[in-house]
Amino acid sequence: MAGSYDFEEQERIAAIQHWWEDNAKFVYAAVAAFVLSVAGWKGWQYWSAQQAADAAAMAAGIPKAGGDAKKLGDIASALVDRHPRSFFASEASLAAAQASFQAGDLAAARSRLEWVMANGADEHRGIARIRLAAVLLDQKNYAEALKVLDGNTEPAWAAMADDLRGDVLFAQGRLDEARAAYKASLDKSDPRSPLRSVTELKLGALGGAK
Repeated sequence: MAGSYDFEEQERIAAIQHWWEDNAKFVYAAVAAFVLSVAGWKGWQYWSAQQAADAAAMAAGIPKAGGDAKKLGDIASALVDRHPRSFFASEASLAAAQASFQAGDLAAARSRLEWVMANGADEHRGIARIRLAAVLLDQKNYAEALKVLDGNTEPAWAAMADDLRGDVLFAQGRLDEARAAYKASLDKSDPRSPLRSVTELKLGALGGAK
């Protein structure tokens, strides 16, 4: 019995050895691929952390710039060049656009805001759209401003977009349409929103809802 067992055991061992000889390279390849994938993921995590830390360090200069359009523009440009996909790049671009707008450089403000809308963080695109429409209104580019506002799909910005649409239409002398836009803004705005009282004043100046 023992001899039979030894023979069967030897056959199993031989079969395993034969299978290993035929498949060892595939097993090694699979293990190597797994190790590389894990190493690659770890490396990507490390690289991402390093990139995020670098971007954050660069963005730390935003509050220190104190609204200086030149300084904020330099910070934004550097972040866009080195970390274009980062949250900080679009945040810096928004800050630079605001500073340029306040300094009267509408072209620079428009360029920054257009970049945020096309490439910035999702959290920043809504406000970038509103601010871009305001810049276009100041440039008297009414048709483009309305087109930008028409592209809004975010409920959070709907009331503000309609209010600004009313401003654009009013500037064009389209008073009935402006009144309708202000009314739409009120319908969508939160009762506690500070924008609401401003919109009500505008609508009242046009004779109220009709």
